[in-house]
Amino acid sequence: MRVYNFSAGPSMLPLEVLEEAQKELLDFAGTGMSVCEISHRDKAFSAVVEEAEANLRKLMNIPDSYCVLFVQGGASQQFAAVPLNLMHTGKADYIVTGNFAKKAWQEGKIFGEARCVASSEDKTYTYIPDVDKIAFNDDADYVHICSNNTIFGTRYIRFPEVKAPLVADMSSEILSREVDVTKFGVIYAGAQKNVAPAGVTIVIARRDLIEDPLPGCPTMLKWKTQADNGSLYNTPPCFPIYIANLVFRRLLKLGGVKEISKVNEYKAGLLYDFIDNSKFYTNSVQKEYRSVMNVPFVTPSKELDEKFVKESKAAGLVSLKGHRLVGGMRASIYNAMPVEGVQALIAFMKKFEQENA
Repeated sequence: MRVYNFSAGPSMLPLEVLEEAQKELLDFAGTGMSVCEISHRDKAFSAVVEEAEANLRKLMNIPDSYCVLFVQGGASQQFAAVPLNLMHTGKADYIVTGNFAKKAWQEGKIFGEARCVASSEDKTYTYIPDVDKIAFNDDADYVHICSNNTIFGTRYIRFPEVKAPLVADMSSEILSREVDVTKFGVIYAGAQKNVAPAGVTIVIARRDLIEDPLPGCPTMLKWKTQADNGSLYNTPPCFPIYIANLVFRRLLKLGGVKEISKVNEYKAGLLYDFIDNSKFYTNSVQKEYRSVMNVPFVTPSKELDEKFVKESKAAGLVSLKGHRLVGGMRASIYNAMPVEGVQALIAFMKKFEQENA
């Protein structure tokens, strides 16, 4: 029996995508081989990469002046790739709004003067600093943000307008809402939350920014090398890229990012409205900064939190345990989570409150 999987990542994939992959698992595109077996140099797989890039360009309206890469590793690997490709004068600004934003900043400090120009750690990352009040440095090679905070459940409503290239880790919200790619120098995202199985990371980079990686940059982290070779410089994560393309196809069929964004806002609205009208559950994030993808909440006690996680799992609502830094519960309601899944969670929450209040 299929359950509703609220994991923050790896997360649930659309059922129709899994069914399509199941059909092709033994014989991909008439090759007589699985996509897991086919050479990445085979024309059949090259076509997958090319279509995946074309579909992502359509979904995000990515201009030709940007390259689209499918690289190995998670987004955390890009914490090093960013300064190694962009930190030419050894200086960069970081906004720290959560655990992963902080890790990116700490990694940046290995390679140069990575400066934390704003942070919401003072209130346990329950808000996003006012971007209009941040004193950015004129000598920064780039400004780095994490657009959605998976652990603490916040997101940027407006992005900083800065002179330096804006670099955004969008791992937990890519393709969930419309963004103007041209406002960014680089966007990167681990795919295991909203796109595909773990193993592939999407990098969208302005071409003029990737021409001159730092001398010490390893070849595998050079975006230009990957761009010059169409993401096929070495053996790529073939199966995750294949699944990503199926997800892109589905999203285009549904009407694109604009349409899925409406569904996401509706789903999140249902859950937040229930929490806000409950005297049993609470969400500590400042309302204007609440994430649409990741919704943390708690009951009146840790004991009840543990009971909630156990009983919800038995009811077919899995992976609701909150991150160890926060505790409580967290519902990750990415693109693949249907409205019915959120409704089932709310129904369980009502029942649990009635039985335990």
